[in-house]
Amino acid sequence: MDFLELVKQRHSVRNYESRPIEPEKLEYILECVRLAPSAVNFQPWKFAVVTDPELLKQIKTVYAREWFQTAPCVIVACADHSSSWHRQADGKDHADIDVAIAVEHLCLAATQQGLGTCWVCNFDVPRCAEIMGLSENLIPVVLIPIGYAAKSDILEKKRKAKDEILLK
Repeated sequence: MDFLELVKQRHSVRNYESRPIEPEKLEYILECVRLAPSAVNFQPWKFAVVTDPELLKQIKTVYAREWFQTAPCVIVACADHSSSWHRQADGKDHADIDVAIAVEHLCLAATQQGLGTCWVCNFDVPRCAEIMGLSENLIPVVLIPIGYAAKSDILEKKRKAKDEILLK
C-alpha cells in the first residue's frame, strides 16, 4: 500500500475485538517507533506496552470511556523533559513534539499491520504516572489503545480543504 492510501486508511478506532495482538506485529510497530525522528535525535521518550490484565484494568481507569475498556492493549507514551532538546533561541522544549512524531509512526505502523488505534490525550495524567510507577522525569503524554477493530467503523474523515491549511 502506498503512503497516501495508508494515511487515508488510518482512523480513530473506538471499538476493539478482545483477541490479543500477535507479538510479531507489536515488535514491528515498536521498531517503527524506535526509528522515528526526534530533535537532535535525542529520542526523549519511553513507551510501555500494557497487556497484563491487572495493569490494563488499572490503566483503563484513567480514561472513563466505555469504548476504551474494549482495547486489549494500551501503549503509554511518555516524554522525558530532562533529556529532550531545547531550542536555544527561546528555550522551547521539543519533548512533546518528538513523542507525537513517534506516536504517529506507531499509529501508521499499526494500520499497516491491520490494527486500529486512537490518540487519547484527555486522561488523568498523575494517576497514570502513579499506576505505571513512573519516575518524576517521565510524563505520560498520550495513551494509544491498540487492537483489531471490532467492526468496520470507518467514517469519512473531516479535514479542512488544502486552501484552508496553507498560508497565503
